[in-house]
Amino acid sequence: METIERDFDLTEIINGEEVMTPSPLWKHQIICDNLQDIIRQHVKQKGLGRLSSSPLDVIFEDGLNRIQPDLLFIRKENMPDVITDWVRVIPDMICEIVSPGTFWRDTTDKKEIYEKYGVPEYWVVIPALEIVEVLIIEEGKYKLYSYAESEGVVKSKVIDGLTVNVKDIFE
Repeated sequence: METIERDFDLTEIINGEEVMTPSPLWKHQIICDNLQDIIRQHVKQKGLGRLSSSPLDVIFEDGLNRIQPDLLFIRKENMPDVITDWVRVIPDMICEIVSPGTFWRDTTDKKEIYEKYGVPEYWVVIPALEIVEVLIIEEGKYKLYSYAESEGVVKSKVIDGLTVNVKDIFE
């Protein structure tokens, strides 16, 4: 496999504009790690595909939209035959964990981009409110598929059989 050397950065391109994001806070990373552990175990056990985490660029359109979602999942049948540099296929699921200062970007700007390019499932995790929303594409627009606040379970439509107790995310 070819290795591409690159300086580590958290720069995204959103609608043609470079946006520098500060590194996540520790609580954000704990939540990301918890969710990643839960999803990865399920995906690996069932042989469903590949889960990856940020920083990893998803190139929707060169020079226009290059995003680094917190988590992304690609079904095994949608994995490219050759993996060279960044993600250049539409992920089946993207998850953004909303940090202080990124609420608008995550819930509006990125949501519109993911919707435009047809990402089938978008998870929005809001730590300050202990909310998890799972949105799915229907007729080109996101609609709420699953939701939990502080307690309860959310489920995925894209990741077959996945249910997540929100208490396990925010502990």
